[in-house]
Amino acid sequence: MPRNYEDQSPTAFQRLPEFKREDDWIRAFLQEAKVGHFATSWDGQSFVTPSTFWYDEKRQRIIFHSNIAGRIRANIERNPKICMEVSEMGKMLPSNVALEFSLQYRSAMIFGSAQIIADAEEARRALYNLIKKYFPTMTAGKEYREITDKELSATSVYDIQIESWSGKENWKDRADQSEEWTPLGAEWFDYLLLK
Repeated sequence: MPRNYEDQSPTAFQRLPEFKREDDWIRAFLQEAKVGHFATSWDGQSFVTPSTFWYDEKRQRIIFHSNIAGRIRANIERNPKICMEVSEMGKMLPSNVALEFSLQYRSAMIFGSAQIIADAEEARRALYNLIKKYFPTMTAGKEYREITDKELSATSVYDIQIESWSGKENWKDRADQSEEWTPLGAEWFDYLLLK
């Protein structure tokens, strides 16, 4: 019988609670993760957009950007509710049972409301922090030109206030196997490690 998700938090009912990760793990994962997938919607149509991002731990928010005009901005202006997914994949995990095939993964889901940062100086600082995440040894005005007013005016910088989140990790060495079927040989695991 299906669960009733009505009036529940979007992070309710984790199917595999042993894979659940706590807040400190999620914070650390968001600091290191490279690409986020942002889900917005327009009426009944959803859209997912990959982007770089910066997790501002002090203010419990996610910063990302897009062009000044386009689908992301239009969707957020119409409906600020947003969902973000971040993940890292490891090796494939074969099994001798069809429903036990798996893969190593780490992931986080973030739910919140997005707004455009209207203050130019705050938007500029947010973008510099975003750049610093990916290029920590580079400095504005030294290795690269500082953000100009013209460039800033052509960019939408978003602030997602995090309302809830969840983290999961399955980094087992092998998927579950059955004793009722011939065990897989080591060549299957070696093969999948090399590809």
